[in-house]
Amino acid sequence: MKPVVWGVLSTARIGMQHVIPALRASPLVELRGIASRTLPAARQAAQQLGIAQAYGSYEELLADPAIEAIYNPLPNHLHVPLTLQAAAAGKHVLCEKPVALSAAEAGTLRAAAGQVHIEEAFMVRHHPQWHRARELVRSGRIGTPQAVQMFFSYFNDDPHNIRNQPGIGGGALYDIGCYAVLAGRYLFETEPQRAVALVDRDPALGTDRLTSALLDFGAGRQASFTVSTQSVRYQRVQVVGSRGRIEIFIPFNAVRGGEMRLALDEGGLLDGSSITTETLPACDQYQLQVEAFSRRVREGAAPQAQGIDDAVAQARVIDALWQSERSGRWEAVA
Repeated sequence: MKPVVWGVLSTARIGMQHVIPALRASPLVELRGIASRTLPAARQAAQQLGIAQAYGSYEELLADPAIEAIYNPLPNHLHVPLTLQAAAAGKHVLCEKPVALSAAEAGTLRAAAGQVHIEEAFMVRHHPQWHRARELVRSGRIGTPQAVQMFFSYFNDDPHNIRNQPGIGGGALYDIGCYAVLAGRYLFETEPQRAVALVDRDPALGTDRLTSALLDFGAGRQASFTVSTQSVRYQRVQVVGSRGRIEIFIPFNAVRGGEMRLALDEGGLLDGSSITTETLPACDQYQLQVEAFSRRVREGAAPQAQGIDDAVAQARVIDALWQSERSGRWEAVA
């Protein structure tokens, strides 16, 4: 197919380190340009990464008629405003997670999503290890799925880092808790009915630095998780059923171009002798993500709001968890 022409809004770290290399590596993509708030910063990034065009403002990039699709990795509070600007300029948008800071804000993207393709950038949905885990659940290999358990953490207490600024959507729940919420929804293939949270906030930064949650999916299905921005770097996902268990060892930051492993325990023997390990094909989950998005753009299918409906459902869970922090009780996901 003819490559889709992309532009990148900002020199954010996730774009520079993960998504831009994926864009450059894909034969389905022509990466035309990168924008920053200042032209020198954009030129430096363009030169560093071998990008043809640098723009001194986001608006200048959006005005380029050659660009068809935008990657938006701006700080969380700018996701919706710049996605709407891009859509108004006729650009398709792959927007970093969380797409919005509330379900109501996410809902404002629905009209635009009927005109251009808009997707929340959860790259894990494209990785073979996640596909395989859901396939094992669907096929009944672990019996009736009952619990999804997750831990995801790193250490960053830099007050200047955007992840530690509460006014713009910083903190553990927005940054990495969204992956945990997605994992429960992805593996159970339904929406939680209610949620409860326990939150510890940094007294100086004001962000949630340690957040734990329990999500009730009904019919005896539960998802629990702990996420932290001030703990040792670690991540793991387990899916437990009536007859077996699946463990994903590096569920979120899968090594680019590396083979990943997951474990299947169909016997529950405590010495581990009933565990088998599967190796998944080497891939770049970010490249798979941008290629899937590019195909949708090039195939010419009419844009649909389902992607935003999914983002709204995701945001409703986070809304309920914030409400639970305030109330100290279970809150309905609605």
